[in-house]
This record gives sequence, C-alpha cells and structure tokens, in this order.
Amino acid sequence: MDTFRYSKPYLVEELQPLRRSLRIAMVTESYPPEVNGVANSVARLVADLRGREHSVQLVRPRPTDSEGAPVADQEDDVLTRGMAIPMYGHLRMGLPCKAGLVKLWTLRRPDLVHIATEGPLGWSALQAALKLRLPVCSDFRTNFHAYCQHYRMGWLHKPIVGYLRKFHNHCDCTMVPTETLRIQLDQAGFHPLAVVARGVDTGRFSPDKRSMALRQQWGLADDDVAVLHVGRLAAEKNLPVLVQAFHQLQARQPTARLVIVGDGPARAELLAQVPQALFAGFRSGDDLAAHYASSDLFLFPSLTETYGNVTPEAMASGLGIVAFDDAAAGELIRHRHSGMLAQKADTAAFVQLAIFMAASHAARRAMGREARLRAQGLGWDAIVRRVEDIYHTAIGQTRSPIPRTDWPQAVGG
Repeated sequence: MDTFRYSKPYLVEELQPLRRSLRIAMVTESYPPEVNGVANSVARLVADLRGREHSVQLVRPRPTDSEGAPVADQEDDVLTRGMAIPMYGHLRMGLPCKAGLVKLWTLRRPDLVHIATEGPLGWSALQAALKLRLPVCSDFRTNFHAYCQHYRMGWLHKPIVGYLRKFHNHCDCTMVPTETLRIQLDQAGFHPLAVVARGVDTGRFSPDKRSMALRQQWGLADDDVAVLHVGRLAAEKNLPVLVQAFHQLQARQPTARLVIVGDGPARAELLAQVPQALFAGFRSGDDLAAHYASSDLFLFPSLTETYGNVTPEAMASGLGIVAFDDAAAGELIRHRHSGMLAQKADTAAFVQLAIFMAASHAARRAMGREARLRAQGLGWDAIVRRVEDIYHTAIGQTRSPIPRTDWPQAVGG
C-alpha cells in the first residue's frame, strides 16, 4: 500500500516540484452571495486553490431563489439542502446529509476534506470523512460559544464548547487565524492546531478608492469626520459601545456622521438609538471598498470575533482605527502607531480613544498610513501556500491512505 510520509517538515518551496494537484472537498455553510467574513474568505481560498491547479469540490447549502444560482462554470459545486438560520434570514445552514456525502466521496474520492464551518452540514461531512478514513482539516471561524451570553443562553456555553472540542479533535488539523486564539483553544483542550492568518486584497481595499462624490451623498464637507462601522448588526457585536462612543464624540464634533455598513436583527434598535446615522446596508466589492476609503475613522467594538476581516480591510483602506485589543486588531495593530487599542471590555477607554481620534486629523492620517503599510504584508499567496503545506502534512499522516490511480499530473509538469 502506498503511503506519503515526510520524515521532516519541508518548506512549500522545497516540495513544490514533487507535489501533485490535490482533489479537495471544501465544505462550508457560508458562501457568496452571502455577505460575511467567513463567506468571503472561503471563496477567496477556493479561488486561489483552483488557480494553483487543485481540483476543489465545493459542498454548500443551496442558495435561496433571491440569492441567484451558483457560478455557472464551477462544475464541482455540490448543493445540499439548507434552511435559514433563526434571526438571520439572509444566512443559511446546511441540513444533515452524511449518507449522501459517503456516496459522493465513495464514487469520487477526494484526497482531503476541508470543513470550514461546524454546523449540521459540517458535522455530516466530518462523519462521512471518518467513515471513509479520509484526511480532514477544519477551520475555527466563529465563537458560537461566546454568543450565548448575548442571547440569554449562558447555560449553553459548556455544551457548545464540548461540541466544538469534539468536532475539531476528530480532525487531523484545525486552522485558527491568530496565535492568541491558538493558545486559548489549546488551553481548552483543542488539538492539533495551526495558525493560518487571513489575507486582505490591498488592491481593492485602498485609500485610492476614496470618493468625494460619495462623501457628498453622505452630506459631509471635506473636513467633516465620517465614522464608519462595518459588520453584522447583532447583539454579540457589542453595538451599545459603538453608540456610546459616537454620541460622545459627536457632542464635541456636531458635524460628524456615523455610517453603518451591514444589516442584521439589531438594525431597528440601532436606528432608534442613532436616528441620524446613515444605514448603507450590505455592500461588497469596489462599492464596499469606496465606503471604507471615503470614511475617516473606523470603530470596531466587537469582542466575539475569531478574527474580524473588517479590521485588515480598514487598515488597507488607510483609516484611523479604534478597536479592543482582541482578535485581528490585537494581532495586527500596534497601539498608537497603526491604530488605537483599548483593553478588552474597557468601554471608557474605547470611548476616550474614539473622541481623540475623531478630533485629531493628523493622528488619524499618520496611523492610517502605518496601517496601510502593515496590511500590505497580508497577501493571500503566502497564506494559500501555508494551507497547502497543512494539506500535504495531513495527507501524509492519514490513518489508512488509499492509493489513487487518477491523480492529475504534478503541478508545473
């Protein structure tokens, strides 16, 4: 029986000439046209893997009619049954389908299964992969257990952590976006773990996308401050701190305008608290990039992120940023150099930093320039190479590898 084992860890560059293209089954319950960080980052990874000559079979819930059909040229898309997530009608989750996946992967066996989300579809994929003795990698992308306190379901915290630990500990590797999160999960009994950062498209998200026409639509003069927030409008996003910070900075700068990009169940409450805010709804692509670059100050008070893709997007856009020392902000921002960080849960400090940044045009500009430079080092190419390395290690360590007779030719010949 053929096996693929490496006696020592190799650099991707060393192995590249010897590596074959892989057949990867990517399982996710969130994917465009849904608009959120998980959907966007999974889509980018799929596109880049396909661009590097890997065959990616995308397994995801069928979109609703309003979301349109899947991309026509992706013949490997496998659409499963799904349903809307309660309180998040625009988001879908897959329904269990273990038997269907076992049949699918028996007929066309992948080299590895990559599970991006831990919902019912992800659990079915894990069980199918274990049954077929396929290597499995997973992502830890959402702090579901941290949401409980925001929905008066604190009693669910331990059961959810137990489920997540059981899920990920059945995988050959779980990828996490920050070293801080790796340490937290390791202490909670999760293993094995690997840090894989998230990339940002610095060509799309750039200060060059600033639009004076858009600012005029917002009713802002050149020297007025546009305060931006981007994200899902939900209880777990700590939005009362956003409201408090904006009210206090606006008391000192009456012409400041709050621009909110995103939607969710907390929208009505937020509208009642800040009726003068501009609610832009969901934005994507160059339109989203223009909203970032046309703003001046980015406020992000969330404390439940595993990463928070909006932080590097704001950095790449050259904005002054105020966030808590947590997730991507804590990992990427150097306090008082590329943004301002308040200690976790220190609301008073967050508010004071927001007031300072709104009042200081020079500080915002200087920190925005430094943030842009930092973001330019977060390219996707190195991240995808890191993922490839993890795939090959998992395949090499698989419990019962089955030889393939139909592998594509090696990448590059």
